[in-house]
Amino acid sequence: MVAPRNLLELARQHGTPLLVIDHNVLRANYRRFKEHLPRIQAYYAVKANSDAEVIKTLFDEGASFDVASYNEFMLVYEHIKRLDPPTKDHYIWDKIIFANTIKDRDTLRKIRRYKPLVTYDNEDEIRKIKDCCDTAGLVLRLKVPDIGSIVELSSKFGADPADACGLVARAFDHDLVVEGLSFHVGSQCTNTGNYVEAIEIASHVLADCRKKGYALKIIDIGGGFPVPYNADVPRFEKMAQVINAECERLFPSDVDIIAEPGRFIAATSAMLVSEIIGRARRDGKTFYYINDGVYHTFSGVVFDHWVPDFQAFRDGPSQVCAVVGPTCDSFDKITLSAQLPGDLDIGECLLTENIGAYSIASSTHFNGFEGAHILHVNQ
Repeated sequence: MVAPRNLLELARQHGTPLLVIDHNVLRANYRRFKEHLPRIQAYYAVKANSDAEVIKTLFDEGASFDVASYNEFMLVYEHIKRLDPPTKDHYIWDKIIFANTIKDRDTLRKIRRYKPLVTYDNEDEIRKIKDCCDTAGLVLRLKVPDIGSIVELSSKFGADPADACGLVARAFDHDLVVEGLSFHVGSQCTNTGNYVEAIEIASHVLADCRKKGYALKIIDIGGGFPVPYNADVPRFEKMAQVINAECERLFPSDVDIIAEPGRFIAATSAMLVSEIIGRARRDGKTFYYINDGVYHTFSGVVFDHWVPDFQAFRDGPSQVCAVVGPTCDSFDKITLSAQLPGDLDIGECLLTENIGAYSIASSTHFNGFEGAHILHVNQ
């Protein structure tokens, strides 16, 4: 990663707020995933950070992609559109999955020509896919436990496992082809037991479907692989050992296993340098106003339940401070409990690490602020 003194120099050159994305870290995280989960094909979840340069680096690394919309699909398609038709078709079939279980009709019509792999979890979606994208291969998403995950997903997505075989049968009744099953244990999952239970649920559904004559061949174990935001997060290597063991124990060798790491690959690749633009004393606490906030690069505080860690670029007696954004909305409070020197001046900068996922992807232009300048290094 870029050293703090170099970050300050970059901030002087490019201005603040400055988001620095280190592509060496992107590559290292992708390779680490592949090393410790060798049987599992990694489909990068584009929603975590959809910057075109991030997509390019991971494409060059050989990653597959999980997309949720036509626009995300086109970010990936940009890299294959000039390939010969057979190679391009094979890439789409083998390396892209539309993992959003609910897709609008217009999107389905647009992607019909590509014969994509798509997820579903209910009968209405089956009928919609039949009407608008009958060339698709289907993956049924299952509802699984997501206890302990920062962002739970099972309240919005996933079919009850008891209904799974029936939903597979319904799809085949509509002359569609179901190719596999998927699940997601929730984002930033720190409970390895979620994976164990979800893999077991999927294995039972897979066995039941195969007994009924449905030759399912894909298991998508989703995302949720945790990032070390703090010391309490379990090590990925230990979690991977458990996932590997359960996959080997419960899934036949003819099953292709895929996953959707997003945060795991993108989060630690980026650092933000923000500038203190104002300072006040309120109710006995120092408030630092910076030129970035929850409507911009710190959007993950709202949408992702993320707790950022601020660091100063110089030492000083530490105290509990508030760090708030530049907008006119009082909601724009990033944290009220940052441990920082209490004597930082206007014009000094703060550093935030591990801000590569669910940050610029959900940034807005609220109040007319443009958000952070993005600088790519080690491309």
